[in-house]
Amino acid sequence: MWRPKEFLTVSKLNELTVKEALEGLKKKEFTSVDLVKSCLAQIEKFDPKIKAFLRVTSESAIKKAEEADKEISAKGAEAFVNKPLLGIPYAAKDNYSTKNIETTASSKVLEGYVPPFDATAIKKLNEAGAILLGKTNLDAFAHGSSTETSDFGTTFNPWDLSKVPGGSSGGSAAAVASHMVLFATGSETGGSTRGPASWCGVTGVKPSYGRVSRYGIVAMASSTDSPGPLTKTAEDAAVVLRVMAGKDPLDATSSPAEVPDYLAEGKSFSMKGVKIGRPVSYFEMELEEGTRKKIDEAIEVFKSLGAEIIDVDMLSPKYSIAVYTILQRSEVSSNLARLDGIRYGHDRNSFGFEAKKRIMLGAYTLSSGYYDAYYAKAQKVRTLIKQSFDAAFEKVDLLVAPSMPCVALDVGESFNSPMFGEMMDVLNEPSCIAGVPGISVPCGFYNGLPVGVQIMSRINEESKIFGALFNYQGATAFHLEKPALIKE
Repeated sequence: MWRPKEFLTVSKLNELTVKEALEGLKKKEFTSVDLVKSCLAQIEKFDPKIKAFLRVTSESAIKKAEEADKEISAKGAEAFVNKPLLGIPYAAKDNYSTKNIETTASSKVLEGYVPPFDATAIKKLNEAGAILLGKTNLDAFAHGSSTETSDFGTTFNPWDLSKVPGGSSGGSAAAVASHMVLFATGSETGGSTRGPASWCGVTGVKPSYGRVSRYGIVAMASSTDSPGPLTKTAEDAAVVLRVMAGKDPLDATSSPAEVPDYLAEGKSFSMKGVKIGRPVSYFEMELEEGTRKKIDEAIEVFKSLGAEIIDVDMLSPKYSIAVYTILQRSEVSSNLARLDGIRYGHDRNSFGFEAKKRIMLGAYTLSSGYYDAYYAKAQKVRTLIKQSFDAAFEKVDLLVAPSMPCVALDVGESFNSPMFGEMMDVLNEPSCIAGVPGISVPCGFYNGLPVGVQIMSRINEESKIFGALFNYQGATAFHLEKPALIKE
């Protein structure tokens, strides 16, 4: 196993997990400044090739690391009681508002916009002692699944620079996979966290809708937007999600449900007798042969850990494509209407092609004469998709499925299809439409590229997912692999 003592040189500290780094900081084996500088060195060395970051906040990060070290020196382990992420460097997807730091959502429309406040999730992370290293690239306004629609250039996959990292949280996933940060924030509307997690070989959390506040995050589709973390391990994800989650008076859709100790509950979770559903319709979709093989192998691991695998009938994910497209475009057209070039950045002429497409389609589906034919009908099918999940969870505790239908694709391939994102995210869209949580972790490699498996649960039962994945990652080592690029 990976142990901190093997990584105590400054040049290797960036490769620690959050859990390992916290242990080292508590034992004063290294400082937060050491940790931050190690990550900044990694960014300087590899980001010119990967292009995960839009901006790096090195000066403020080092200053905050110095403050963290003073607190740790004065209080010791007690310093971490109220600040569970004290001294841990992270990156934020650039659709998260960050006070006094430019926030563009990778769109020229917002270029130069500096928010006067932090998104609630950023505020929570900062109050927990985490140290922001910078903002990561994404598909502009999160419209895409490759991080190629960014107005500031493409991010490349650390496992193979000729491949895309997925999207829209591609910059965050690439930053974590290349050990430039210990964790990063992502957001998912229809696959934007689990997709990049799968293609970059990291852990990606799409929480229950409302579990993490949307306040201060540039809105795409307000009824499905779900912020969450991208991490190196499921244990790290449990620690970070607990900090990010919770009711927020500034977000009326945020859940009032108590936030559990995901790490503790997950560690006490036994796989013996757990019923994991294998949704037959998901496996009837067109899956790449190598991806299917690795998912089948992952299912066998869960079975060997004591789980009972049960085939369940669910509405085919193919129906989610049309539903998601109509609902998402409709909400995009509404949300982007607020960007008028007076309060934010630049005028509407600066919208990219993808944003214009989505605004036009959304305005069309909401227009008089077409609302009932498209939007209202999509909402009815949305109810059927949710009912399909409800029926499945009457029979099983969890669901297992591929995160993506294939491994990472070539740079440029997304431009060959106007529905690229919807087709790539087809296995994630149903759970987003239904609001249920899902977490993707690496489960092997095909043609040298990571494959991701996802576990889903009932709303607000993320602890069960974490429990299953703690067991899985305890029995496998795919999450410990790292790209050849950074082995140089």
